[in-house]
Amino acid sequence: MALMTFSSSSFNLVALNSSFKSSIFPVSNNGCMGQILLPLKPAIHQHLFKTRATLDEKKDPVPVLVEEDQINREVEESIRVLKNAAKTRKVPKEEVLSALSVMEKAKLDPSGFLDTLGGSESPGRTWMLIFTAEKQLKGGRYFPITAVQRFDAAAKRIENGVYFGPIGCLTFEGRLAWNKRILAFIFERIRIKFGPLDPLEIGLGQKEDREPSTKKDPFFIWFYIDEEIAVARGRSGGTAFWCRCHHITA
Repeated sequence: MALMTFSSSSFNLVALNSSFKSSIFPVSNNGCMGQILLPLKPAIHQHLFKTRATLDEKKDPVPVLVEEDQINREVEESIRVLKNAAKTRKVPKEEVLSALSVMEKAKLDPSGFLDTLGGSESPGRTWMLIFTAEKQLKGGRYFPITAVQRFDAAAKRIENGVYFGPIGCLTFEGRLAWNKRILAFIFERIRIKFGPLDPLEIGLGQKEDREPSTKKDPFFIWFYIDEEIAVARGRSGGTAFWCRCHHITA
């Protein structure tokens, strides 16, 4: 990931504000605090689950729903598993991996993904990394430190950070491009902050003002995004899921 996990090179990141009644709880990793907001009941985007019917001109219409109903039930249950995992970090990794597999195979409609991921205005929305899986979902773990991505759909910007509480933080910032369900990006600068000192900013030599591309740059393929969680695969083949967070403080 563009953080520390989707690719073998370090820091090659690639990789809940709900209208429902909600439950707010603190998250702490290595002394860093943030707030995640999850609904008491899972919010399923009904427009993502479409049923089809076949019509026989000589017979009464007979809806063909059995297979799709089964797919919908599997997706809904997988979303519940992932949201519970985000809230408790106690769901067994085998269940999380199974849920991620269902989401990858579901091929849900991505038309609203970018707006949900990055919001309609700057500075966009922030998402905390919860769980990372190996290529082909052969293994995985809850991410052990506080890692947060900010996606700004309006300004086409991305920020990726790891936070170490009072010790400081390390963030990468750059630009993004979206095509269907793929988000490609280029990091332009890195910021390093130690304790109360002002951050040190270092350019990464990306002087070309070009659009990020899947041919040259890291990217995410998004399988599911709602107001609380997001699921994606990085260029190296690893899959992860995030939980929407309100803020993070170093």
